[in-house]
Amino acid sequence: MLRGDQGRRHAGLRAAFDRHHLSADPQGHRRPHPASYPGYGRTSAKNGAIFRWVFNYPANYWDGASIAITHILNEEGGDLKGKNIALVYHNSAYGKEPIRTLEELAKKHGYNLTLLPVDHPGQEQKSQWLQIRREKPDYVVMWGWGVMNQVAIQEAVNIRYPMDHFIGIWWSGSENDVRPAGAGADGYKALAFHNLGSDYPVYDDLRKYVVEAGKAAGAGDQLGTVLYNRGMYAAMLAAEAIKTAQEMTGTAAITPEQMRDGMENLEMTEAKMTALGLPRFGPEFKVTCENHGGNGYGAVAQWDAAAGEFRLITDYYQSDQDVIMPLVEEDSAAFAAENNITPGCN
Repeated sequence: MLRGDQGRRHAGLRAAFDRHHLSADPQGHRRPHPASYPGYGRTSAKNGAIFRWVFNYPANYWDGASIAITHILNEEGGDLKGKNIALVYHNSAYGKEPIRTLEELAKKHGYNLTLLPVDHPGQEQKSQWLQIRREKPDYVVMWGWGVMNQVAIQEAVNIRYPMDHFIGIWWSGSENDVRPAGAGADGYKALAFHNLGSDYPVYDDLRKYVVEAGKAAGAGDQLGTVLYNRGMYAAMLAAEAIKTAQEMTGTAAITPEQMRDGMENLEMTEAKMTALGLPRFGPEFKVTCENHGGNGYGAVAQWDAAAGEFRLITDYYQSDQDVIMPLVEEDSAAFAAENNITPGCN
């Protein structure tokens, strides 16, 4: 488990370059090594009929963009006509991921979208936030990573932008991103595809048998933090996929091909998560050959500066599949055509 700045940098670098993975290695989807990208990676890899070895459940970037808009819709009583939403994004393939989805949702809901790119590494954002101060958008959505997140939140505090109208993607929503701004960051929101905090039976066991027993890799003070929980969630999904593969084959020593089949038949239910000691730790979803990305559910968390923690403030709800699935089909079909792939499930 990566901690503090190291964990934040790792998560950000992974997110910043993830889309390049498949474009730089177009045969990667064919090789017998299943790849899991929870909450990142190429969004259209959700189409398992084309990306047979790649899985991006439980949610992807386009889901995140839609969930942010759904939350804003809920805050505005279901009407966004004439509202102004600004996207502050890392000027990279990663940062540009939500643009098409936000543009399509703008056509559907009637809001105005302003795009504000931030060049790497993101330490200079004065001009973007001066524009925000001048134009006063109703909401700001952020697709940032690393130091860009800290700088953006501090700039928002400096211009007194209402933090409860500022929403970051899940890579812009860890304690490392908000703490440098102090009390001014209170109310900042971030998307999430897993739950937060440490009030779970499995964490009680970790404290008792690992931390208090002196077996923790470090001080043991990261339990319940956003990035720790993300690692826990990814580990849970991997373990359950392995278990599914073992049950399907009747053997413990599974092959890469069998692991792929286990991932493709993974089903996460509330009963299963509760039995693992992680009740409501993530959304329920089922993977199929046609759908390697889950059901597109996510939630919104909010920073409580006084308590020093993020808390989920919504239930998990689904992204707008009527908008997202045609985009997935279009992008994955283009990839298949470029790489001479015949879609299919067997």
